[in-house]
Amino acid sequence: MIRTESGFAQINGALLYYELAGSGLPFVMIHAGIADCRMWDAEFETFSRSHLALRYDMRGYGKSLPVEGEFNIQNDLEALLVKLAIPSPMILMGCSMGGGLSIDFALSHPDRVANLILVASGPVGLELEAEEPEVLFAQSEVAFKAGDVERVVELDMQIWFDGLGRSRADVDARARRKAGAMAKLVTEHELKGIGTHVRKTGARAAAERLHELAMPALIVIGENDLPFLKLAADFMVDKMPAATKLLIPDAGHLPNLEHPALFQAAVLDFLAGS
Repeated sequence: MIRTESGFAQINGALLYYELAGSGLPFVMIHAGIADCRMWDAEFETFSRSHLALRYDMRGYGKSLPVEGEFNIQNDLEALLVKLAIPSPMILMGCSMGGGLSIDFALSHPDRVANLILVASGPVGLELEAEEPEVLFAQSEVAFKAGDVERVVELDMQIWFDGLGRSRADVDARARRKAGAMAKLVTEHELKGIGTHVRKTGARAAAERLHELAMPALIVIGENDLPFLKLAADFMVDKMPAATKLLIPDAGHLPNLEHPALFQAAVLDFLAGS
């Protein structure tokens, strides 16, 4: 049965915006912490032709407004899947924070995940020595405290979209504007200071449990992403039994926005071979 719907789902006291389209094996797309579900525009259109595609805005992102009180993003995801009657197993694709959530979900429900696609991600609890753009991070924090949204967005684009070794002039202007529009909404929601995310804790962090993830996994990293995340990609490939790595040249933290055709072709090849 082909499903096509969108709207807001009442989830743990919040209204989460979602879009659902297609039929077949479910393909759940989880956005990065500097974006919202619009980062998957091209992928949602492509993969809904062959799968039951689901994308959504986590609370405090995109159209999902923040609400007062404590919450957990894994609890929200689990409740959303129940609410929308998404069957298992499923493909989970997450970027950055969304990738970390995908790892946590897969560790909690390994029988429900057929494939993992982790973009610019790292597991909770991973500690690695790596250089960071500390000056830019500090400037972004100052701008945030001052409520200077435009300045925060520009600095975030320099850190996350342009990445290391590239400037604004080196990247696609249209893709950068789209990323900036999403990041602006993230900042505006954050400045409201509403809601507190409480991460689940266990006896061992996800970084220590990656060997438990036996399902096929594709680890995607942009050539110009932060050094920590590039090291994290190698760490995950080393620890996960069925993981392969894809390095996308000339790309930062949101490689699918910069090279959608290459990204989608790689995902299709991965799924066809798994």
